[in-house]
Amino acid sequence: MKRTILFTLLSAVLGLAAAAPVTYKIDPAHTFPSFEADHMGISVWRGKFNANTGTVTLDKAAGYGMVDITIDTASVDFGHDALNTWVAGKEFFDAAKYGPARYKGKLTGFKEGVPTQVVGELTLHGVTRPVNLQLVLFKCIQHPMLKREMCGADAMGTFNREEFGLTAGKDYGFKMDVALRIQVEAVAAE
Repeated sequence: MKRTILFTLLSAVLGLAAAAPVTYKIDPAHTFPSFEADHMGISVWRGKFNANTGTVTLDKAAGYGMVDITIDTASVDFGHDALNTWVAGKEFFDAAKYGPARYKGKLTGFKEGVPTQVVGELTLHGVTRPVNLQLVLFKCIQHPMLKREMCGADAMGTFNREEFGLTAGKDYGFKMDVALRIQVEAVAAE
């Protein structure tokens, strides 16, 4: 009888431990928020940010998770040095004044332990607005070298840059919508 009670208690404790949230650290070498923006209605310019940090907290069993990512806007990269300098400068992001962008959100729409979207807020250029992301892909595996769980996702969303005070080019017919495509990988913290 004592063994049965002890076994039941132990099982309950282990079950709770297994369902505990796990914190994952963003791998900046495998995470690149990228974007597409209109260029006078005649082409689409694509770029990415090369420096970011952050965490993802995930409890698959409870269907709960949070995302908190900081993006260095001075690391913008169009593959064109002069444009990179201009966009990071006072005429657009003004990275020196406003600092990094930040995205904070809640993982939602869980299906079989896997989230399908992020409901969150983007702070950019000193302004915070809601920006939601759809998770096209979300998968966790055992990292082959680190022997810890690693999760990855491909997220998509859009926002209107004018809402963040980024109106450069509007007078020339630039559309203000920006498409986001964020590929992210994160490894469970030790």
